[in-house]
Amino acid sequence: MAPQHKGRTLSQITFASPADVELVDDPIPPHWVIAGSPQARSRRLAYSADGTSSTMAWSCTAGRFNWHYSVDETLHIISGEVFVTDEKGQTHRLGAGDMVFFPAGTSSVWNVPNFVRKIAFCRQSMPRPCGLLLRVWNKIAHRLAGFPSGAATGAAPTAATRVNTGIKAGGIAAQ
Repeated sequence: MAPQHKGRTLSQITFASPADVELVDDPIPPHWVIAGSPQARSRRLAYSADGTSSTMAWSCTAGRFNWHYSVDETLHIISGEVFVTDEKGQTHRLGAGDMVFFPAGTSSVWNVPNFVRKIAFCRQSMPRPCGLLLRVWNKIAHRLAGFPSGAATGAAPTAATRVNTGIKAGGIAAQ
């Protein structure tokens, strides 16, 4: 039987084209807008059976606005560009192909010169002890079900499997 969430049956695998999917109006709260009249649009593409994770396509027209993250959000810019000012006052340009992670509880200022479109992977944050319990539970469940474990299954890499990607926590490492 397929998993269910909020009474709706979920498919096991979801396919979408976030660059082409039709979006619906999703206004930015007016008190967040600093300049211009940014028009945001979005569509939820997928979500987990437990409702703690979702994937969204989102776009916005020109404007400057605050953004407050209530969930962990990893995003990938599909097209256009945005200048994001972080909590330290540093501005970062993001364009097509760029990716960034915003932890829940952080804020930033977005300045969209013309247009930007992104795909966002959102996840409810949980306290560390709960995360540890979930990882232990999953490891036990996978072993009982006969699934392999280790780096190939998305586990954190060990010292023997780490690869230098040129990326460090908080940004790209100096080359």
